[in-house]
Amino acid sequence: MTILVTGSTGTIGTQVLAFLDGRGVAVRALTRSPETAQFPAGVDAVKGDLSDIDSVRAALDGVTTLFLLAPNAPDELTQAMLTLDAARAAGVKGIVYLSVFKGEAYTDVPHFASKVTVERMIHAAGLPVTILRPAYFIQNDLRQKDALLGASVYAMPIGDKGISMVDIRDIGEAAANEILRRERAEAPLPHATFELVGPDALTAATISALWSDVLGRPIGYAGSDLDGLEQRLKAFGPAWLAYDMRLMMRRYQQDGAVATDAEIGRFTTLLGHAPRSYRDFAEDAAAAWAAA
Repeated sequence: MTILVTGSTGTIGTQVLAFLDGRGVAVRALTRSPETAQFPAGVDAVKGDLSDIDSVRAALDGVTTLFLLAPNAPDELTQAMLTLDAARAAGVKGIVYLSVFKGEAYTDVPHFASKVTVERMIHAAGLPVTILRPAYFIQNDLRQKDALLGASVYAMPIGDKGISMVDIRDIGEAAANEILRRERAEAPLPHATFELVGPDALTAATISALWSDVLGRPIGYAGSDLDGLEQRLKAFGPAWLAYDMRLMMRRYQQDGAVATDAEIGRFTTLLGHAPRSYRDFAEDAAAAWAAA
């Protein structure tokens, strides 16, 4: 009885491992660099990469439950589909797949479209999978520190339609809950899907007002300039990814990504508590920035 966690050293993978820690299960973490990876005690670091299918097959040996997080990469779709098929061939009992909120609507955003295609494979093959669809990560806004503290502006061009951002800790906890539910079941469980969303519909106006309150000084909105966003993102990653993120933000501006009360309610049930609010994050971030 072993759980395999992919994306184990990333933003979400580390949260999943933290919430699995101490839960009485054997955990294996796939990583390109097991010699340097820092995991909770008892986690078995296994060398591998989703782009290397032979390493994936080896890592799946003896695994009963898989957490699948495919990276934002040009071949994300191929990596995810091959891993799912390898898991099926290995006889994995349960899978938890990290997809994306509003993926079925944002068909012109490449990494959204890839995840929706993977969902189609899951349904067509009848795989025993929980699909988790997280919204935009709240903690992405830690990158707003310099703009907020230095220029007194919120610089992410989210527009005025609203986004139900989600805390990464809630994503990790929800994923761990579903992993454990499937791992502890005597037989494969039916398919399930959850929207992982925050309780707030955040807009340029509401988020600027919130930061003004938390920081105790006026915070403005830097505007909805997508050209500037793309150029900033190119400084930290490849051009194709910057363009992909630009397309995502364009759809946020055009259509928003606001959760329904029913979606928030189902997520609350999965977590066992209300999803964390953006204000909770902002107050914690402001306190940490002040202490530093």
